[in-house]
Amino acid sequence: MKKLLNNLYITTDGSYLHKERETIVIEQEKKKVFQLPFHAVGNLFCFGHVMVSPALMMACGEKGIGLSFFTGFGKFQGRLQGPQSGNVLLRRAQYRLSDQTPETLARLFVAAKITNSRQILMKHQRNHGDDDALKQVVTMLAGCLRRLEHQTDVDQIRGIEGEAAARYFSVFNRLVLESQRKHFSFGGRTKRPPLDKVNALLSFSYTLLTHEIASALQGVGLDPYVGFLHTDRPGRVSLALDMLEEFRAWWCDRFVLTLINRNQIKSSDFINEASGAIRMKDDARKMFLTQWQERKQENLQHPYIGEKIQIGLLPHVQAMLLARFLRDDLECYPPFLVR
Repeated sequence: MKKLLNNLYITTDGSYLHKERETIVIEQEKKKVFQLPFHAVGNLFCFGHVMVSPALMMACGEKGIGLSFFTGFGKFQGRLQGPQSGNVLLRRAQYRLSDQTPETLARLFVAAKITNSRQILMKHQRNHGDDDALKQVVTMLAGCLRRLEHQTDVDQIRGIEGEAAARYFSVFNRLVLESQRKHFSFGGRTKRPPLDKVNALLSFSYTLLTHEIASALQGVGLDPYVGFLHTDRPGRVSLALDMLEEFRAWWCDRFVLTLINRNQIKSSDFINEASGAIRMKDDARKMFLTQWQERKQENLQHPYIGEKIQIGLLPHVQAMLLARFLRDDLECYPPFLVR
């Protein structure tokens, strides 16, 4: 079991990160504000104008510490990767399955996404009373799952996934408490750029989790750039995006809804850009990241391995299970499903 390492988020413009013996040092305005040993860090996420010394970059690559760069808006810019770990035979098996029968895993990723999205809607109904619109979408999603069950064409699988996502997001606004809808209205999914506050929060959470998943995949020796559901594209971590589908509703969507419904984030925490994009202010982003880290420390019973683990370990467990499937140690890959 991979120990849950801390992810360090640097969000202050002008921060300078460098190596001092076996530690990472963060300076702001030429003053040391933070220092911690390499062994306590799993990933470094740098937002905005953050400088990193060449010596620290080399050390991160050598020690397997993920180093990712984002704009101040949270848009992913790049990632430093050290030597690829793991058995080359595992990656060959991954490439063969991706080329020959990608539907084997594509169908499972989409089934997990639809199942978990459906569970989120059903849980809201149990907690807040029947809602005809939600009930109708829950039924439609069940129909999508039935159509998906024996589907072997990847394009058809993608079509079912797209239809299910559209149905789910058509009622997503109903999951926001009525008292909050005035300030957090959601009319549909928009990306690059997000055009409302809810979309800004969703996109930010998806981006964070995608790159944590990519690190977990690399940690077991898989290639995060070769997927089964998402097509290959230069610079796109397709396999990480595949695995993200399992977690979107249960992890990211629930997290965003909790921040909104508990009034932990406010309408005044956002900036409207001239381009029409919406982004979080610095203080709101720091709060978001703090809550994100706290959420990852919570425990849950993993539905397949039957052990209690921290939520932050989920990508590592699923990456391990996927590697075992590709090595033929498991008959079928068990995606993460909410019970």
